[in-house]
Amino acid sequence: MTFSIRSVLLTLLLSLALAGCGTTKKKAAGGGDVDMGSDGGSDASEVELNADSDSGKAGGLRTVFFAYDSATLNSSTRSQLQKNVNFLKANGSVEVQVEGHCDERGGVQYNLALGERRAKAVKDYMVAMGVSSSRVSTISFGKERPVSFGHDESAWSQNRRANFVVTAK
Repeated sequence: MTFSIRSVLLTLLLSLALAGCGTTKKKAAGGGDVDMGSDGGSDASEVELNADSDSGKAGGLRTVFFAYDSATLNSSTRSQLQKNVNFLKANGSVEVQVEGHCDERGGVQYNLALGERRAKAVKDYMVAMGVSSSRVSTISFGKERPVSFGHDESAWSQNRRANFVVTAK
């Protein structure tokens, strides 16, 4: 009886040790490895339908931010978008909607147009990096859906964003 318990315990310990030796690399659609560990990545099984990057529940997808009155992708934004591209390439069934947002300054129509330019800039970049355009849709909410309700630069900078909503997984 003692031999049997020792065998079971030894097998269990060996199994746990081997499980800890897994890799964080995934095969990208093109066949190369994509490191998912340091890029905040995860797989589609961990993504909820209708989850969004503002809440942090959209797997490896993260919200990107813009300068005041701009739809230009700066180097920090492009760096984060590349991580989002890597996530989408590693999870070919995931589709997203990019939502363009603005801070409270400016008129309704102006901000809707600016939010649209921001969402389109994000989509165009992701498509140029190899994500199929059929997997990325866009919409603008202008200043209508802020995540921060202050009336200063700290709040405004959080609202000038493009976030990602998972529409299929």
